[in-house]
Amino acid sequence: RSLRDSCASLLRASGFEPTVCARGDDALRLVRNRTFDIVLVDLFLPRISGLDILEAVRQTSPDGIVIVMTEKPSVESSVAALSAGAWDYLPKPFSATHFEILVGRAAHVVLGRRRTHQDGGERQASAPAVQGERILGDSEALRAVIDLANRVAPTDASVFITGESGTGKEVIAQYIHERSRRSHNDLVAVNCAAIPEALLESEMFGHVEGAFTGAVRSKEGLLEVADGSSLFLDELTELPLPTQAKLLRVLQDGIVRRVGSTKTDATVDVRFIAATNKNPFESIQNGDLRKDLHYRLRVVPIHIPPLRERPEDIPVLATAFLQEFWHQHRGRSDPPARFSDCALTRLSQAPWPGNVRELRNVVEHAVVMAEADSAILATDLTFVDEPDQLTPAPAHMPSPGATDYHTARDQVLSRFEVEYLTQLVRDARGNISDAARQAGVDRTTLYRL
Repeated sequence: RSLRDSCASLLRASGFEPTVCARGDDALRLVRNRTFDIVLVDLFLPRISGLDILEAVRQTSPDGIVIVMTEKPSVESSVAALSAGAWDYLPKPFSATHFEILVGRAAHVVLGRRRTHQDGGERQASAPAVQGERILGDSEALRAVIDLANRVAPTDASVFITGESGTGKEVIAQYIHERSRRSHNDLVAVNCAAIPEALLESEMFGHVEGAFTGAVRSKEGLLEVADGSSLFLDELTELPLPTQAKLLRVLQDGIVRRVGSTKTDATVDVRFIAATNKNPFESIQNGDLRKDLHYRLRVVPIHIPPLRERPEDIPVLATAFLQEFWHQHRGRSDPPARFSDCALTRLSQAPWPGNVRELRNVVEHAVVMAEADSAILATDLTFVDEPDQLTPAPAHMPSPGATDYHTARDQVLSRFEVEYLTQLVRDARGNISDAARQAGVDRTTLYRL
């Protein structure tokens, strides 16, 4: 009773109109006969489960936000609640500040949805759609991934995508976002491995004027840009641990404090989608990923299997890429080339260490070299695991006198860089961060090379 009264008093002081129930069965009858914008419900109630009330709210108030509270927090109960459609999960005990911020974020979402409904269907109609051909495939494994993405997309639950480099983690993230209630805003994507560590915190959280040398004006970070939308954190395990700790605070309270600031600069409502090509549990053991951040983001895990484990998808993808690149590189009047049966067989049997990204490159190369209205043969395909086709064969040292010193040196260094980097990235299975560690250079240097 004391908790109910305290929460109701805080809500009234903030301008809300709370309705209070002491029993689960009373609450169930109430939500079945009235619509509510925001519902706060305890997970464990006598006779009636909080999930039963959650389901009733979903039926009578489809746009209603449900926040589940419990004094027995666990990964299992949070996954059950969020998978059932809860908007957020509030462990007890909680502070008044935490409670007010969470309900304030929920109210922000409610008002945003009202504005969207008032705009009619115009904003939805103008929203970009994920290109269907980018996730084409007929394998059972891919259908399971898309089915899970379709189920989680309408919720605000955090999604954690795993899979090897090149499997299409960002494509799935975009697919989820475009089918979410936030699709009227663009997905905000950040590659945690591509931004120099010294700039990453400023990019994520923003900074105030004078926070560091060169900060001549205040700037909002990607978290503020993603307010009301989804933020895709690619290569999450590359995020420095201090930045992970600050991100966890945003996940819990929605509070953003810019670099150099001594106050709360913004309260944001962001749906998080994270991805990594590493095993997250190994990253936790190695100290590269905070366990609490992982569990907070891993509400709904989605694993994308590598291309070699779903060879039935390869002909479908290859044919779609062929059409895409033919229109991109050739004139509209040129009759398109086509894959021969032997070429499709060769593609299906390849190991594809670079997955879908490598398949795209192989198909694009074939399109560029193909004649119009011709059949692309197996011998016309060039693979990354056949470096003699991709890179020039080691040539003899330029003869002194045949060219000047500087030109000869540049030729030798150019061949060395191509051959070294090709072998390096292949050994790292396309993982730029691992390749950078093997080479002993910064990952941004390797990206530039």
